[in-house]
Amino acid sequence: MRLKAVHSADSNGITGHTRSHIISRLDKGARTAENLVQILSNTDASAATDIDILEARAYAAMLRGAAHFESQKWDNCLKSYATARIIYSALESTKGDVLKDLLSETIDPSIRYAAYQNKVPRTLAIPTIARKAFPSSDETLVRQIQSVAPDLLRKDDPDAAKGPADTPSAPHTITWRSREVKIEDASIALAIGSTEAATARLAEKLESSDIVLPREMAAAYDEVLIASQDAADATKRAIDELKEEGVPQSDSRIQSLQITRTAVNYQMISWRIGRNRVLSGEHDGALLDSAPNTTRKAKKDASSQQAKIEPPGRKIARLKEKVVLYDATLQSLESIKELPGVAADDDLVRQLDATAKYFHALK
Repeated sequence: MRLKAVHSADSNGITGHTRSHIISRLDKGARTAENLVQILSNTDASAATDIDILEARAYAAMLRGAAHFESQKWDNCLKSYATARIIYSALESTKGDVLKDLLSETIDPSIRYAAYQNKVPRTLAIPTIARKAFPSSDETLVRQIQSVAPDLLRKDDPDAAKGPADTPSAPHTITWRSREVKIEDASIALAIGSTEAATARLAEKLESSDIVLPREMAAAYDEVLIASQDAADATKRAIDELKEEGVPQSDSRIQSLQITRTAVNYQMISWRIGRNRVLSGEHDGALLDSAPNTTRKAKKDASSQQAKIEPPGRKIARLKEKVVLYDATLQSLESIKELPGVAADDDLVRQLDATAKYFHALK
């Protein structure tokens, strides 16, 4: 692996003797690890537990997967890494966080790349791909896994039959400025579905008479903002994965993801601006008495409050709060222009500029 890292920057990739050497060493390591599994499996002599054997099998499967990866035997590579992932997922409850980095940094990216080479749809989540590729015919291995994690390989698990993108709440397409693109990544589809569900709940809350105060209304936006941030993060992660796999910028998948990235980020920023507008008060805070921090008690006792003169210092403090909100909104509008494809969209740029002038005027 050190040799692979040293030569990873080579313009022609790893070729010739270096490649053969890496494959040879990984194959020898895998054979040694598989020999250890056989030794431990003789429990009368080794006194090994199911967990001991599973740890050895997972390590052997991971090394064998690495050897197949370098040999570009993608079907075998996927099966080996799937075996390692299922076992390590079963052992996670006994090993705590120590396996999380191994799964996220080594095994999962390898499964995703091998699946891509095998033309497995990206709409399938990695756990689903691993279940499908796992050698369930190995009764001894299945029994050992079930002894540690009884529900992990359940046949009635809905995720075993379909990917998350097939759930009703997960959309299959997204539209941006009259352009519709397919969502080919399961994590993006789920995140967008969660955003849509959170948006529906927000609409119900805002229509409810229970929410009176601007701060209560603004708090209702939090769930949508979190969900839309997850969608933006998932899209960036998908783009980064494809770039790491060597997919060129001109590839149609990258292009579709860039459009998706712009769409989900635009939605997220729009919700952020909407929250600022709610906090500013009625008419976007154009009226001095539409303060961000109006209290229910103040509204309830409006008649008695009218008789009192508010100190200038308090008025200035409220104005400063609004200026902070306007500045945040202006920054958000500027960040939209930095999204892929926005600068070339003259109509949208004019709309953003006009909106920015409106908030500059308020400020």
